[in-house]
Amino acid sequence: MKKAFSYLIIFIGLQLLCGGIITTLWALVTGNHDQTAPMLITTTGITGLLTIIVFLWARYAEVSPTWLRTRPWTVLSWSVIASLGAIIPSAWLQEQMPELPNLAESQFDTIMGTPWGYFIIGLLAPLSEEIVLRGAILKALLQSERLSVWAAVALSALFFALVHMNPAQMPHAFLIGLLLGWMYYRTGSILPGVAYHWANNSVAYVIYALYPDPDMKLIDVFKGSQLHVYMALGFSLLILLPALYQLHLWMRPAKQ
Repeated sequence: MKKAFSYLIIFIGLQLLCGGIITTLWALVTGNHDQTAPMLITTTGITGLLTIIVFLWARYAEVSPTWLRTRPWTVLSWSVIASLGAIIPSAWLQEQMPELPNLAESQFDTIMGTPWGYFIIGLLAPLSEEIVLRGAILKALLQSERLSVWAAVALSALFFALVHMNPAQMPHAFLIGLLLGWMYYRTGSILPGVAYHWANNSVAYVIYALYPDPDMKLIDVFKGSQLHVYMALGFSLLILLPALYQLHLWMRPAKQ
């Protein structure tokens, strides 16, 4: 468990240190202290890339093509389908919870409003977070004799929620973290989680482009019809639940 906690501290430290240094240098060079889109894209991009480099170079996490050589296209496909099926249920569940402070709303809106935002949200974040949270932290937790498998998965999901540093995102991140942790445990690879994470964030980027109002609810999307909301929820569950069942059937480590 000590390894897992040390990886978490290193990850958070990199985010804070790199973010602080790059933001300061940006202000000195440009004379602009505002959180503009170029500044946020540059900061999060460099920080994400540096995180990947550090965790792979120090061998905190290892990326191997072994699992990919098993040609797991079925698992990767169902991972994407499961992610698509979870979009509306996740949004609906979020709306049923008490409203939490959205500390990162302005930064999120700024990044999502640019084409480069997709590189950060859709590509870089899924890869860097899966390398750290599953490839390093969960792997270390699963090796601990003091934790059961599900305790390790739950703890990694809690870490996943906390590293977002935004209360409004934490419930959703925790639930998704449980699923991503289960996928890593079953396969020993971060790739199913990367596929799920990529699809989830890509849809979020597209939805933001279509509906940029952060206060918009599902009932607004469906023109005020609660019936249509429930129909969409039911249809999404008919995608999500079979996808999870298929993942249960198909997921296995490369050594089997």
